[in-house]
This record gives sequence, C-alpha cells and structure tokens, in this order.
Amino acid sequence: MLALGRVQEIMPIVRRAVAPLLLSLAALTLLTGCRGLGSGDTSATEAAAPDLGTCRLLTPDDVARPSNDTAPVDCSEPHTAQTFTVGTVPTDLSHASYDDSRVAAYAYRYCTSHFIDFTGADESLAMRTIVSWAWFRPTQDAWDAGAHWFRCDVIGGGDQTKQYLDLPTDAQGLLLGRPKDQWMVCAQGATVAGAAKVPCDQKHTWRAVTTIVLGSAADAYPGDTLVQQRTKDFCSKSVGAWLDYPVDYDFGYSWFQRPEWDAGNRRSVCWARTDR
Repeated sequence: MLALGRVQEIMPIVRRAVAPLLLSLAALTLLTGCRGLGSGDTSATEAAAPDLGTCRLLTPDDVARPSNDTAPVDCSEPHTAQTFTVGTVPTDLSHASYDDSRVAAYAYRYCTSHFIDFTGADESLAMRTIVSWAWFRPTQDAWDAGAHWFRCDVIGGGDQTKQYLDLPTDAQGLLLGRPKDQWMVCAQGATVAGAAKVPCDQKHTWRAVTTIVLGSAADAYPGDTLVQQRTKDFCSKSVGAWLDYPVDYDFGYSWFQRPEWDAGNRRSVCWARTDR
C-alpha cells in the first residue's frame, strides 16, 4: 500500500533557525547589522586575536552580539562554548567596514568549513544537530584600528534553544560516527515551526532526519516556489523511508530563501513526526 504523508508544517525561514549552519547564517542578517560595543581607546586585549581552544560560559544574549569579551573558563569546568578556529579577513577586505556583509559572508564560509572539520559532522548532520557555532569580531574601535580577526566558537545549542547545553571538556570530534541523541535536534510541539527545539534525548514529537541538496555552489537561486516544491516532494519520500514506509505519517520541512542561498546554503531539512 502506498504510504500517505501529511504535511504538518512548511517552514520558510529567513533567519535564525536550528542547527549550526542555520545559526551561522545569522551572521549575515543579524550580526552584520550590529555595531561594536567598545568605545574610547583600543586596548591591547581588544586588538589581540583570541587563543584556540578557549572555553567560555556563553548565553544566547552573548551570541546575539557582534563582539564578545566574556571571561574564559577552564574547559574542565561547565562551559557552553569553545573557540575552534580563529581567522583574519583576506586582503581584498582589509578596508571593509565593521558591518560589511562581505566580511560576514567570508566568516560564514570559513567557520562552516572549520566547524565540519572540528566536530566531524558532514553537511547533512551539521544541519540536524543541536550544536551550532557563532562568530565574533573585536570591538568597533579595535576593528577600526586594524584588528581584523574573527573567532568561531562551537556552541551547545541554537537560536531557538532557550539555554545552551554544557559541552564536553574538548568538543573536537563530538559529531563523529553516530552522535548521541543529546547532540541531535528534535522539536516538541504540535507543529515544527511552533515547537521548542530540544535535544533528541528529551521528550519530543519531531526529529530532523534527513536533508536535501538543492543545487551546487555555482548555481543561481532557483526561486522560492521551486525550492519549496522540491523540498516537499523529497521530504515526503525521505521521511516515509526513514519511518519504514508506514501507511500514514506526518512530515515537515525547513526550506531557506535567497539570503541563505547567497550565503552558501544549498540544503533543506526534513522532519519526521516521531517520539523516537
């Protein structure tokens, strides 16, 4: 018998959603519009690039800001963030303004690549984990004085999680193989869009189970209608297969629009209604 998949939720997301790739795209639409928090003379601390491996106890409010000077903590102590790479802007962006979207786009590509290498996730898994990343610049004054570094932190949660999970002492390789459910993203609620995003080891009604690739890096954005339809068609079949072809099932999907495409995202996410 042909399984019948019911579309529970359609989710065009223009910014800040679950999972690392989704969170990282916030760099393009939220953080690029923010200004630095510093004022006055630029200190040596502000100008110096941060150290790799540094751990911090960051909150969602911290991640919403373009710069961060939260005091480091010992990685053996509770922490929600770890700096996994530090980069500098390329020469052609050396005179870019603090909130130049080209800087955000470069940081997005740089941090995404290094996040995948650091955690061991592939591109599909990176969109289905509760773990995310955020990037920070120095203060406005430090940037204007020539400190053009940025740091990328792995974070124990996403923008739709109310509080972050504590990370292990070292998050390197966290998503290798088959990650534990505590690091995978699920949702608890009647619909995907309106549901709280939670780790999959907690009570949930939805799980992000697969992704669809919608184009190559060189492809132009195909338009909202085509992206949505291709995502819906794929997720209907993919979720049915993941659930072992039941007679009836519910599925949802997250699709993303031009700003995310321009930033480099070529995937949509499929959700299965399930408590497992």
